[in-house]
Amino acid sequence: MNVTDSIADMLTRIRNANSANKAEVSMPSSKKLVEIARVICEEGYVESYYVEDTAPAKTLHITLKYGRKKAKVINGIKRISKPGLRKYAGAKDLPRVRGGLGTAIISTSQGVMTDRDARKLGIGGEVIAFVW
Repeated sequence: MNVTDSIADMLTRIRNANSANKAEVSMPSSKKLVEIARVICEEGYVESYYVEDTAPAKTLHITLKYGRKKAKVINGIKRISKPGLRKYAGAKDLPRVRGGLGTAIISTSQGVMTDRDARKLGIGGEVIAFVW
């Protein structure tokens, strides 16, 4: 299956698996998707991730994280910059998700990082997604 927007596909798979209380979700892998998985893992929204070298293409596996009594750690995940309309923000205009309670994933010239890290470095970039 050929997917036009692999990032939106990744976020949708995570959102659907999270709402169905699945333990793990898998998807076709790419460098950008692995970087996004790294960021959401470092922020504590998912338990872990790993890339499996399968036959036609590599597969990215993400282990979801839940709290006590199956409480969801990811309450929402939303794609911001789309292929049809890219959203960019300068260092001073980086968005705050839910008043700082969430995380914005930013693609910068220094790599994929959170909005807090980009603010510290004083760089802007493409606003990929919001996670809260």
